[in-house]
Amino acid sequence: MLYDCHMHTRFSGDSDAPVHQMLQSAKEKNLAGLCFTDHLDLDYPGEERDLFLLDLDSYIPYMKELKEGATDDFFIGLGIELGLQPHLASQLHAIVKEYPFDYVIGSSHVAHHIDPYYPEYYEGRSEREAYEEYFEATLENIEAFDNFDAYGHIDYVVRYGPDKDTHFSYKAYADHLDAILKKLIAMGKGIEINTGGYRSGLSHPNPREDILKRYRELGGEILTLGADAHTPQDVAYRFDRLPDLLKSLGYSYFTVFKNRKPVFYSL
Repeated sequence: MLYDCHMHTRFSGDSDAPVHQMLQSAKEKNLAGLCFTDHLDLDYPGEERDLFLLDLDSYIPYMKELKEGATDDFFIGLGIELGLQPHLASQLHAIVKEYPFDYVIGSSHVAHHIDPYYPEYYEGRSEREAYEEYFEATLENIEAFDNFDAYGHIDYVVRYGPDKDTHFSYKAYADHLDAILKKLIAMGKGIEINTGGYRSGLSHPNPREDILKRYRELGGEILTLGADAHTPQDVAYRFDRLPDLLKSLGYSYFTVFKNRKPVFYSL
């Protein structure tokens, strides 16, 4: 009985999914619960700067009402995915403090004013240089802002690199990844396993298995599950492989945040 705690609905600028269809999909797939985590990316660069400006005045009341109508046998969480940038720290802290979130994902969608989703991020330099800058920006985000519960898709950048994850591994970027993982563990923060990586043409989740294993080796205990679904059919995408996969990496439980508190469930 798993929970999908990373998904986007019509409240996110990159999804048209009706909330109730996402909910129905989760129930049909026999999940024990879900958490809606629509996007909020302030100061998003370029012409689409308003794309991820979540309408909190609409989102929060809608999701609160949905939660209030939930039954005891199916959890509905109110969450948010924050696109972090160091200069936004105080503004994002005020937002998180104001609303009754169950779960807050911190994510790096922008590395020094450009989203690695766009090809221009990789122009004029090697893939390694591009990936290293992304991880450096992620560490800067974590050092500037701590009001989140778990970090989303830590290796997000490999979804869009020229060779994706062909030359990517924990070992190849160990110094950068260890700095991020150790900082998160010291802060008492978790990470997620995000199966959206599979949908992006990767042969691994985000982060890939060797990074998940390293987080556990370093003492990390908080691991949430998410498919990063933007459509109902992608809710709990490839979740059937998660229990065996995570057990092979040293995990015996996963985490669901309820009222910003971690609750642990056996795999």
